[in-house]
Amino acid sequence: MPVTTATGRPAPSRGADPAAFCTVRARTEALAAPLGAEDQVVQSMPDCSPTKWHRAHTTWFFEEFVLNRHVAGYRPVDDSYRYLFNSYYEAVGERQPRPRRGLITRPTVDEVAAYRRAIDRSVLDLLGRPGDTAAPLEPEVAALVELGLHHEEQHQELLLMDAKHLLFQNPQHPAYRSDAPDGDADASPTRRGDTAPAGVQGWIPHEGGPVDIGVAAGDPTFSFDNEGPRHTVHLQPFAIADRLVTNGEWQDFIDDGGYRRPELWLSDGWATVNEQGWRAPSYWFGLDDPDGPQVFTLAGPQAVRAADPVVHVSLYEADAFARWAGARLPTEAEWEVVARDRWGADTDGLATAPHPRPGADGSDPQFRGAVWQWTASAYLPFPGFRPAAGAVGEYNGKFMVNQHVLRGGSCATPPGHARPTYRNFFPPAARWPFTGLRLATDA
Repeated sequence: MPVTTATGRPAPSRGADPAAFCTVRARTEALAAPLGAEDQVVQSMPDCSPTKWHRAHTTWFFEEFVLNRHVAGYRPVDDSYRYLFNSYYEAVGERQPRPRRGLITRPTVDEVAAYRRAIDRSVLDLLGRPGDTAAPLEPEVAALVELGLHHEEQHQELLLMDAKHLLFQNPQHPAYRSDAPDGDADASPTRRGDTAPAGVQGWIPHEGGPVDIGVAAGDPTFSFDNEGPRHTVHLQPFAIADRLVTNGEWQDFIDDGGYRRPELWLSDGWATVNEQGWRAPSYWFGLDDPDGPQVFTLAGPQAVRAADPVVHVSLYEADAFARWAGARLPTEAEWEVVARDRWGADTDGLATAPHPRPGADGSDPQFRGAVWQWTASAYLPFPGFRPAAGAVGEYNGKFMVNQHVLRGGSCATPPGHARPTYRNFFPPAARWPFTGLRLATDA
């Protein structure tokens, strides 16, 4: 039986491991390293946060929930940081409004780096240095450290999303990393009339019936609270696509007037298309170029390649495309029951390509590692869900309204962070995350 915490959750596998703590913290710094001080302060829109703020907030999380509450006599590095770097925890207190995080020019980037080093030292005093023999950590503290590590991994992907959005606002379209690998450099760009070169789309059938989804109580592996409780769902027979929708297919949708046909769109989606002037996925430009459009990636502008999975589309666009294709989006239960048997190998997508690419041999269904995949499921609590007591209970539960569930993981998701039960969520109009889709159909 796994050791459980006071909340009934199993004691985590990484929470008491100082080497794991150092690895996650170092990865955040490595992701921020290509960005200059000027890059790290600017906020490109209210939904994005500056890189400096991500670095400080993930540090504040350990200071607030681990050190302040579990180290006797702990004194904060700076009392003002509790206000500046709180995100949405009402139980902690007031905070800088989210749309105004870019106005926090002080502390400086260097001072935030010093803050990170100071908190790292304090947490490692608690955990012990890698290789040291230390007294066992209290399970409740280990659980909070583990939560903090997964929280930081979430912000690692947010850091990349937000930095990409910021750099795209620059008319020079500078690369986040000019030395980033480009994946298959020989792939063909998308041109008018292209079809998806990845082959005829196949379907993975499922007979339906009662299936169990979600995380079971007592599971020793880490999961967020919104991934449980495990429960039974009755599914009608269905089939789900064996690959992601591609840029080539999306170009066909565009050429067939997909963004101009109201019958394809949900009412809110059609209003958003017209209000925002959408003509293509986010980050596409040069749409009228006879040689085909380009897309802005973390490695800078590239030709839109027909075989690549389409990315940076909203739920509204994904739903309209599915209707145009004579299909639909899968529910999250349908997605999970198929994906867990086809999860694939874990890779660091960002180390392979700065933008989603097709599977290596064309047979990888890419349930993870390319794009987060929209589902038809609203983000709601599973039956029996109860948020944890206290401030950490605000982590997921209070956002269960006006959002849709995405499953899988993207090229920007840290290695080892995603799992078949992971429930990502965004508002239906969101396009700056690494979001794409696969189709489903009734049997």
